[in-house]
Amino acid sequence: MLLAIDAGNTNVVFALVKDLEIRARWRIATDPRRTADEYAVWLRQLLDLEGYGLDDISGVIIGTVVPRALHNLSVLSEKYFKTAPLVAGQGAAEWGVALDVVEPKTVGADRVLNAIAAHAGHKGDLIVIDFGTATTFDVIDYTGAYKGGIIAPGINLSLDSLVAAAAKLPRIAIEAPEDTRSVIGRTTEDQMHIGIFWGYVAMMEGLVARMKAEIGRPVKVLATGGLATLFEKHSSVFDAIEPDLTIRGLAMLHERTKTKTG
Repeated sequence: MLLAIDAGNTNVVFALVKDLEIRARWRIATDPRRTADEYAVWLRQLLDLEGYGLDDISGVIIGTVVPRALHNLSVLSEKYFKTAPLVAGQGAAEWGVALDVVEPKTVGADRVLNAIAAHAGHKGDLIVIDFGTATTFDVIDYTGAYKGGIIAPGINLSLDSLVAAAAKLPRIAIEAPEDTRSVIGRTTEDQMHIGIFWGYVAMMEGLVARMKAEIGRPVKVLATGGLATLFEKHSSVFDAIEPDLTIRGLAMLHERTKTKTG
């Protein structure tokens, strides 16, 4: 069984994958100082709850946008799973897709993994919106090439910055306003909900409209990341919600690498 590890800026997601099917997934806050032993203690208990053990894992692949986290995750693989991990985009696990941008080496691993999985599951031109620490908008053309995109502040990051900079503003939950018919708030909290939520929807819909106009061909829009479902009922911009796109991209890259290396 494969252990796919997606190390993001906020969380590290671990997923058990067999035959490209996700059997279990867990997340832990990203901390580059967390040791391999700490990961192992935590992971062993979670595996046990699902009826698995360390011996059930025969392969590991890591995708990370946090370079400092890679060492301890690699040690975890070698020490506890007795296997050298594949690292997405490096060595044998090179991308295998065209990165048609000015600086290909600067494209985040999660964005390329999303492109791999999106193209495998959908035909034609695609826009992938990934709601993470940052919200990214990525364009994948009908050949599977990554063409570039947009990086915007994530909704949590936007709210944190607003509350930190304005002494009298309270911390609020990230959710749709109670009255979704009105954009004129009558209390401070209502106004904040409206500004954060509908402001984000407006940004998202406006950027997608501009991207579609620039592409000039029919485009399917996919959403992924933890907050994707928050907007699903309040915007028609998405054609599909695929919360596990990055993990699926890791699993596909692992399969492709195994086939290539025998």
